[in-house]
Amino acid sequence: MIIDTLDNLARYESLYPLIAEVVAFMKNHDLEHLEAGMHPIKGEVAYVNIQMAKGKTENEAAIEYHRKMIDIQLPLETDERYGYTPLADLPEAHFDEENDFALLPGVRPQTIFNVKKGQFVLFTPQDGHAPCIADKEQFKKAIFKIKA
Repeated sequence: MIIDTLDNLARYESLYPLIAEVVAFMKNHDLEHLEAGMHPIKGEVAYVNIQMAKGKTENEAAIEYHRKMIDIQLPLETDERYGYTPLADLPEAHFDEENDFALLPGVRPQTIFNVKKGQFVLFTPQDGHAPCIADKEQFKKAIFKIKA
């Protein structure tokens, strides 16, 4: 997991080369005014989902993880909190291979942290994360997905 400011996102291209595609997309698109939904960046290996997310409490937020894709998440309107637990510390869960997704409702995260507008959090396949913890009932966010 990486937390940093958007100004530094390009510094992580050496770890994950598809980040260069994300950085180029952000330079050419105003994320705050982009319509909700999926927007392709580079075929199926890089895209962004602009979401109107439902704000959740820490108890409502469920831990999830992915095996094939990396998430780069950033709030566009308000601070967002996330729960985090390393995959190695999570119990077994049903994994939906087709959608690259496992959900673990009821499992409490080890850590809760805050991401402000202008920052991002990058989750790799070894990172269990519980997104959308926010005080607002609904808020806009961007979730970039890149192939791990």
